Amino acid sequence: MSITWSREAGENLVDVEEFIARDSAERAIRFVDALIDHAEAMLVDNPRSGRVVPEIGNPEMRELIYRGYRIVYRLKGDALEILTVFEGHRLLRLREADD
Repeated sequence: MSITWSREAGENLVDVEEFIARDSAERAIRFVDALIDHAEAMLVDNPRSGRVVPEIGNPEMRELIYRGYRIVYRLKGDALEILTVFEGHRLLRLREADD
């Protein structure tokens, strides 16, 4: 299973890191690295392990939750694309799902 990260997901990770870095740059780097490692470790062998995104209802659009952040991804055959990462209290915006 190949995993790719969309540009939006990458930009959101930078935003997360910058936000956490206000308190601790070292902690910010560790958190984002751990989030990426968690997502890739969970999904490489178990791509359907995440739940279906409730706002979408499409079984190919799923998400993992990591320490309060939603990691939304789409399955396409043997490929998996991580579309976006955002705070868990927010709802997925349609433009984030259309990528």
